[in-house]
Amino acid sequence: MIAIANDHSALSMKKEIISVLEEMGLEYKDFGTYTDASCPYPVFGARAAHAVASGECDRGILICGTGIGIGLAANKVKGIRCALCNDPLSARLCREHNNANMISLGARIIGPELAKEIVRVFLTTEALGGRHAERVAMLTALENGEEIE
Repeated sequence: MIAIANDHSALSMKKEIISVLEEMGLEYKDFGTYTDASCPYPVFGARAAHAVASGECDRGILICGTGIGIGLAANKVKGIRCALCNDPLSARLCREHNNANMISLGARIIGPELAKEIVRVFLTTEALGGRHAERVAMLTALENGEEIE
């Protein structure tokens, strides 16, 4: 199951991305917003992030104007590794190297076709493990307040 959430600036892009999820045969849960009325992006980013962190959803896709704010909100939730992606290479590498479990996209930064390609890459790429897994473990240690040096 894929979590998806957005703010008011990204409603039309969310619809485009949902079409990709449906084409790929993936189930999703939409955490809102559902209108273009101004709203606080941290609320919606946190809803989706909690679903990913709890295991209710496997991965998540967040969208706001720049992708920055909603991604920052998600990264405040323990267990989330959300990467801002503006291109397919970033989507691939955030999965392979960082085992990112969420991405954020900027509806005012990239167009819908590029966003759909980024989502496809993110959802079809697996983590490489190895030395990358060791580094992800270091991120988790930092998140838990541990020293890593």
